[in-house]
Amino acid sequence: MVRRIVELKRDRNAVILAHNYQRPEVQDVADFTGDSLELSRLAASAKQDVIVFCGVRFMAETAAILCPEKRVLLPVLEAGCALADTATAMQVWRMRQLHPLAVVVAYVNTSAAVKAESDLCCTSGNAVEVVRSVEPGHPVIFVSDRNLGQYAARMTGRHVILWEGSCPTHAAVSAADIRRAKSKHPEAQVIAHPECRPEVLDLADHVAGTAGMLAYAAEQPPGTAVLVATDLGVIHRLRKENPDKAFFPATDYLVCPTMKLTTLEDVLRSLETMEPGITVEEAVRVNARRALDRMMAVRETSG
Repeated sequence: MVRRIVELKRDRNAVILAHNYQRPEVQDVADFTGDSLELSRLAASAKQDVIVFCGVRFMAETAAILCPEKRVLLPVLEAGCALADTATAMQVWRMRQLHPLAVVVAYVNTSAAVKAESDLCCTSGNAVEVVRSVEPGHPVIFVSDRNLGQYAARMTGRHVILWEGSCPTHAAVSAADIRRAKSKHPEAQVIAHPECRPEVLDLADHVAGTAGMLAYAAEQPPGTAVLVATDLGVIHRLRKENPDKAFFPATDYLVCPTMKLTTLEDVLRSLETMEPGITVEEAVRVNARRALDRMMAVRETSG
């Protein structure tokens, strides 16, 4: 199956992108694995005609926004995001009317239509930098993860208007879960995703998105043990890139169900049929692209 995927990828002039939360075998067949920001940049710079996005719908939409001239495939059309579903473009528009001086920062885990109603986008890896980049005196409407928005507010001291949305997977982790895991691995450090609850972040040695977690792990000395408070999918890559270190899940239920929908069979079928294709209406795409470009400019400026 892998051999056939490689053959079709060459024949279709395709590149396979996989999020860090994907199944291990899907990560292994991908040309590039990364977080939302990394994959957005890779999609924007891809020279291939076809992008096979192994992730969830908002990620494939982001690729379509950045690369309108390319064919973007999402192997499993049903792979959505419960967090992205907590915000609609109309809700964002109404919030703007309530706070006319506010700048809208949309987490990349939102639909293309929500991005189009926003001023900037952000990822978990650059949310703090993006919020900090907003001109002082303007409040920030942070759509759509409350915990991430709260973390950005705490790190920047800015006035952030929080959205009532959360990632069900990360929000399910409790401080008691972390303490329980620490009792089993007392020597372990804790790295936590900023979508986790504040009381979980308070117990972490390091808070970061998946790219930041990978960078942090690479800097630790051999023999380091780490408890990982994010989707179990990233542990595959952590172990692969750091064979001299030990990584353990903070809980066994840190699994995003839609991120695990995509299988090798789905990737193969998508390359065979060139479906399902993801497109974004041009008027929406142009405005959403503006918000994404502003995000990537902030990241470049802040390093």
